[in-house]
Amino acid sequence: MRQPLALGAVALGAVAAVAGTLVGTTGVLGGWPDLVGYPATLVVGRALLVGAVGALLYGSYLLAVGILMRSSNKRRAYNTRNLLRLVFGFVGTVATLAVLTENWLGLLFSLGVIGFAITFALQQPLLSLIAWVYITVKQPYGVGDRVRIDDAKGDVIGVDFLVTTLWEINGELVTTNQPSGRVVTVPNSVVLSSNVVNFGGGGSPYVWNEIGIQVAYETDLDFAREVMAEEASDLLGDEMAAGIAAYREALAETPVELEVYDRPTVNVTQGESWMELRVRYLTHPRRGQRVKNELYERILDRFNDAPDRVAFPVSRSR
Repeated sequence: MRQPLALGAVALGAVAAVAGTLVGTTGVLGGWPDLVGYPATLVVGRALLVGAVGALLYGSYLLAVGILMRSSNKRRAYNTRNLLRLVFGFVGTVATLAVLTENWLGLLFSLGVIGFAITFALQQPLLSLIAWVYITVKQPYGVGDRVRIDDAKGDVIGVDFLVTTLWEINGELVTTNQPSGRVVTVPNSVVLSSNVVNFGGGGSPYVWNEIGIQVAYETDLDFAREVMAEEASDLLGDEMAAGIAAYREALAETPVELEVYDRPTVNVTQGESWMELRVRYLTHPRRGQRVKNELYERILDRFNDAPDRVAFPVSRSR
């Protein structure tokens, strides 16, 4: 559907360009009455040329977008499509004004003066546009990423010239990294002045998570730690292995040297009347809460099956 429409627009633009040129140069409409106070030849000829510019640019844009959408890299295609919109819009505006005025140098000079004035009048939108260029080039995040921008957290569903749109998680309505159903719009300019956290960014889609369980001092710590590591390994399995490989590959491209374990690890911290065991594992950020829920159930079932080896604090202040 897109390609026939694009080819039709290009063909229509070519016909309009030829017709506009003929009307303007041959004077075939010389006998017509004036239109809106101007000679009919001038009005009709320029109207056809303006229509030609719009049709040619629209058709060319559709053809370019059609080629882009065939790319397997959807994020790059999305960013390039936005860039094409900006370029074609600017070219179309300049070309249309040039056709109407027939004075390219004067037009460009006027645009420069107007642009200088607009810079002061529209500082915030222009700053957001500059931030969009930064986002497109540096790619601190893209469509589909889970991010936190300032105090907004969610999945990116759109990055336009002026705003970034998030499908909110957490927020005021829900917790535990669940979608709230609300859409949050963040000005792109915020990216230049606030921290941006990309969950799963940096070349790997996986992040480290951990859950903690409090146990009494009488607990067999070696047994409890082994149970927690086993259950995490059984639950995550091949997914964590793939995540470790991707994480190491992304880490190798940086100057940072870290020790990355192949299986979940368990750390111990000391509380006032209990010990806290925290199992650390790698998972996809969108599966984080589901993994936590199932892992809690698995570990607690194993602990409850061994009351002689695992004891829980009796205080209600946990």
